[in-house]
Amino acid sequence: MTLLVFFALFSFVLAQRVVELAIARRNARRMTAKGAVEVGHAHYRYLVALHVCFFAALMTEVLVLGRKPPQWWMAPAAAFLIAQGLRYWCMTSLGHFWNTRIFVLPGANAIRRGPYRFFRHPNYLAVVTELLCIPLLFGAWITAAVISIVNLYLLSVRIQAEEAALAEATDYGEVFRSSP
Repeated sequence: MTLLVFFALFSFVLAQRVVELAIARRNARRMTAKGAVEVGHAHYRYLVALHVCFFAALMTEVLVLGRKPPQWWMAPAAAFLIAQGLRYWCMTSLGHFWNTRIFVLPGANAIRRGPYRFFRHPNYLAVVTELLCIPLLFGAWITAAVISIVNLYLLSVRIQAEEAALAEATDYGEVFRSSP
C-alpha cells in the first residue's frame, strides 16, 4: 500500500510540474508580447536540474534504499497540503505575471494582493516546503536534506536577481520596502 501511495503522489507532483511549465510558457508569451524581458536566466538551468534531481533522488531513495514513512508522516503531509494551497494562492494572485522564470515588465506595478500582502516571496516558501516535506513523508531523509540545502542556495541567487531586476524596472522596491 505504501508504494501505491508513493507512486500516486509522485505522479501527481510530476504531472503538476508539467502543467505548471505549460502555464509558465503561456504566461511568458503574454508577458513578452507586452514588452517584458527575462532576467536571471543563467541560474534557471540549475533550478531545473535541481527539480529533475529531486524526482530521481526521491525515487531512488524510496525504491532502492527501501525508505518507509515515519510514524509522524501526517506532519509533512499536512505541511505539503498547506504548501499546495499557498502555491495556488500565489499563482492566482500573480495571474499572468506568475512564471517559473523571471520576467520583468518595465513600469508595471508590484503585485500586493493575496499572500504578497504579507511577505515578498510566498511562492518560494511553498517550494521550499514541498521539497522538504515530500521526501520526509516517505522517510527519504537524504533527499530532503541534500535537495533542501541546494535549493536554499539557488533560491538565494534567484531572489537577489529577481529583486534587483524588479526594483530597477518597477515600483517593487518602494512597495515592498517594509515587507519581510
